Amino acid sequence: MAEVVALVGCKGPDQEAEYLQILSAAMPGERLIPFRLMAEAERAAARVAIVANPDPAEVAALPSLVWVQSLWAGVEKLVGAFDRPLPIVRLVDREMARAMAEAVLAWTHYLQRDMPTYARQQRERVWRPHPYRKPADTVVGLLGLGALGTAAAGRLTGAGFPVTGWSRTPKTVPGIATFHGGDGLGAMLGGCDILVCLMPLTPETRGLVNAARLAALKPGAALINFARGPIVVTEDLIAALDSGHLSHAVLDVFDTEPLPAGSPLWTHPGVTVLPHISGPTDMDSAATTVAANLREYRSTGHPPQGVDAGRGY
Repeated sequence: MAEVVALVGCKGPDQEAEYLQILSAAMPGERLIPFRLMAEAERAAARVAIVANPDPAEVAALPSLVWVQSLWAGVEKLVGAFDRPLPIVRLVDREMARAMAEAVLAWTHYLQRDMPTYARQQRERVWRPHPYRKPADTVVGLLGLGALGTAAAGRLTGAGFPVTGWSRTPKTVPGIATFHGGDGLGAMLGGCDILVCLMPLTPETRGLVNAARLAALKPGAALINFARGPIVVTEDLIAALDSGHLSHAVLDVFDTEPLPAGSPLWTHPGVTVLPHISGPTDMDSAATTVAANLREYRSTGHPPQGVDAGRGY
């Protein structure tokens, strides 16, 4: 009988059934069982878990795990959550990167073409055209140059935007100017018309975009956060918008999700709220990636490369 693989963290029975069907079809030699349906002996025997934003306590209840495969790119809830070293493998998937790059380009055009202004004017019944700003005159800065940032850079440069990028350590990305480290961050921010956050949430990036970093942006700059909510300090963001230093913010991620009904972000005239839709997991593509990782593990006995626990990604 095939070894059991645990499926942990689905949001409700409908998502669980969908994920189970697609994953099982992609890996017919594996015996995939939702955590809630596993017998104690199955939980004790499982050496691999496939997880979708799970409760870390449920993952910890699988004592024989050798590694964990996430269906999300972000794994901050799992890093450091266990009392033993446990490789956690992020989803690195071309379709997710393509979808995220598509979203970055779409919402960059939304800001470049002054769509927030025209939406406000429609509500106020104001007919007033504004000067056109070309992509070539709009510098886009990317915070994070991993798979998602690199894919976004390609779409942006292809559309004619000058692009800069920042990462913790030196990186080279074709077609863009890159910066790194503390000094490099300040230098990049000062040239940005639109700042796009695409980095993982780690102890180092939590609160990275604070009052000082927002003040370093060009007057009238805009922000897109498609990474994680706590990277941006919400109170500092609102203050920068209220002062007029920042023109607009497109937010797809928040400190608490769903965004509470009482949050001032819902009604702030300088904020566009999205319900965490910028880089959705495509299950067909994700299942192919996960199946390949499992086949390699069954063949070699070695888990795929996990995240660096110290860095958090």
